[in-house]
Amino acid sequence: MKDKVTKRWNTYETFYIDLGDKKVADIVITNHARSRWSDRVETEKTGYEDIADFLWDCLKKERVKPYYRNEQDVYLIDDDLVFVAEFTVSENDTDLLGNPLHKMIIVTFLGRMSETIELRDLKSYYSWLRHSRRMTLVKNSRKRK
Repeated sequence: MKDKVTKRWNTYETFYIDLGDKKVADIVITNHARSRWSDRVETEKTGYEDIADFLWDCLKKERVKPYYRNEQDVYLIDDDLVFVAEFTVSENDTDLLGNPLHKMIIVTFLGRMSETIELRDLKSYYSWLRHSRRMTLVKNSRKRK
């Protein structure tokens, strides 16, 4: 979803917001991200446009920060809401100098740290998930024998 302000006769530069070394000009929300949004974040405003409006507002107000300093795919909003995003270069949009602009593809929303304490350390959370899944598989294979 592009910012509604830029829908003029293309007389202006494409609207974008800097996020680290990326220039975000468009936000794409996956079906998975939308379902996670309604499960883990918000139950009333669950449409694609509602989510994109919220993200644009957060980007404009500089409320989005990287989760880890060196990681480029996990982000925090207001030091609470954790989401995963990927970036691709936009084929149609460039800034006035010809530098490429990016599409921010929202992969999933992991939830709020204030509600899910495990999200405070993602590396240990993911290792715990892998371990618990592995143990479930081991238990299931024992039952089959």
